[in-house]
Amino acid sequence: MSARPRKEVTPDTYSARFGARLKELREKKKLTVEELSKLTGIPNPTLYRWENGDRCPVNEQVFLVASALKIKPSKLLEDPKK
Repeated sequence: MSARPRKEVTPDTYSARFGARLKELREKKKLTVEELSKLTGIPNPTLYRWENGDRCPVNEQVFLVASALKIKPSKLLEDPKK
């Protein structure tokens, strides 16, 4: 069985925008992915997939991440270009 081809992620996709925003806010708080994982209970690989735009979190996970970063959940979902 062959591996699935990797989907192309453009900056215009929701998952890519969310991932870029998550990484930006995490780095602003000077946290590593490993530290954010410990704070949220979300596995490192999952956080890496989000930041790479491969996957998106479900609502509950957005709240966990926002709480760990001490921000409002809407900050993770807004377009930083606006």
